[in-house]
Amino acid sequence: MEKESAKTAMQHIKLKDYILEETANWVAINKPSGLLSIPDREGKEVSLKSLLKEKYGNIFIVHRIDKDTSGLILFAKNEIAHKHLTRQFEERKTKKIYCGLVMGSLSENNGTINTPIAEHPAQNGTMMVHRKGKEAITDYKVLEDFGIYSLLQFQIHTGRTHQIRVHLKDIGHPIICDPIYGDGKPVLVSSLKKKFNLSKNEEQERPILGRLALHSFQLSFTDIDGKQMELEASLPKDMRATLQQLSRWKKN
Repeated sequence: MEKESAKTAMQHIKLKDYILEETANWVAINKPSGLLSIPDREGKEVSLKSLLKEKYGNIFIVHRIDKDTSGLILFAKNEIAHKHLTRQFEERKTKKIYCGLVMGSLSENNGTINTPIAEHPAQNGTMMVHRKGKEAITDYKVLEDFGIYSLLQFQIHTGRTHQIRVHLKDIGHPIICDPIYGDGKPVLVSSLKKKFNLSKNEEQERPILGRLALHSFQLSFTDIDGKQMELEASLPKDMRATLQQLSRWKKN
């Protein structure tokens, strides 16, 4: 029932509320978590591409972010822009920065994870670190250590499926609320606040963060006219609220 209501909410999304910037050649979207970037094989769920197609007619996918990841994603409006932008992604000339909350404290404040990733042979749609996989490189930097969780910034130099999620699981610090590579458990205010009481109208506590805590934060690329672009999508409300509670918890 909960999944169905989330799906219905996505069908009534107001696209204009999520447009960060656009030109005659491309449009940058701050994608909400839970919305597919492109249609899945079954085609039953609404996707960002299908919403954009309704608005612009022809639209071209430049890169993807996971359904449960929020944040910056770029689409081209014509074939020339599509070719120009996708080439930069393929040649690793773009700069992709993500922010995420992970489990625990890392032993190093920054580092590089360079381990190949392959499809899991038994679990469809999931990936794993494997020596025979494709090259995958993730730089990370600890922005703040809360003890139980840490806020990290990531720069990915390759674009493997679930790359950040797989790499962080492999080093023992999975992304919070990750149902595939972590424990999938939501963050509750009651776990961070000693004196916590439910409001009179609530029978059950609502999670402060109940989805994958990963956000596509910045994207840098060269536009068709040669201008260097740096776009940014601010952290969504649920992640900001969680960080606020974690800061209070850390002080106490």
